[in-house]
Amino acid sequence: MTQYKLYYFNARGRAELIRLIFSVADQKYEDIRYEFGDWPKYKALSPTGQSPFLEIIDKNETVKIAQTLAIARFLAKRFNLAGKSDLESAEVDMNADQLNDWLSEFIRVALDADQNKKAQGTQRLQNETVPNNLKFFEQRLANSKSGYLVNSGLTFSDLYLLVLLDTLGDRK
Repeated sequence: MTQYKLYYFNARGRAELIRLIFSVADQKYEDIRYEFGDWPKYKALSPTGQSPFLEIIDKNETVKIAQTLAIARFLAKRFNLAGKSDLESAEVDMNADQLNDWLSEFIRVALDADQNKKAQGTQRLQNETVPNNLKFFEQRLANSKSGYLVNSGLTFSDLYLLVLLDTLGDRK
């Protein structure tokens, strides 16, 4: 039986999508959460020196994977949350990458130390980025026969949209 160990800070953050995939798949995993002060210890365990990372123990093989979307794609394929065909899988990846771009822009603006640039970035987010992305995803949902972002049903990109909207909603 495969064992999974997810390593991330004691926060939702970038690991929340992965946790949600495990939950939807009804898959047991070890959720290893640590405080920011303990990061140097865990950083040494990460294959890229970044968090989150996932340790997969399968029979006699142990593999560690870092990067949120790499982990999410791996788990989505394993748990049938990646689309039902190659074309649908490409759509799912497109949706996930669009969400990642949106999140990256939000984080970049939030962390900008230059208050003028931060104000300009916030204005761009409110007037362009958020409305354009909401329109894109509303259109995807409206055109889908399933009520999810792709026709075959729930995928990890739907879960990512949920996590992102929830995270952005917390920032108001």
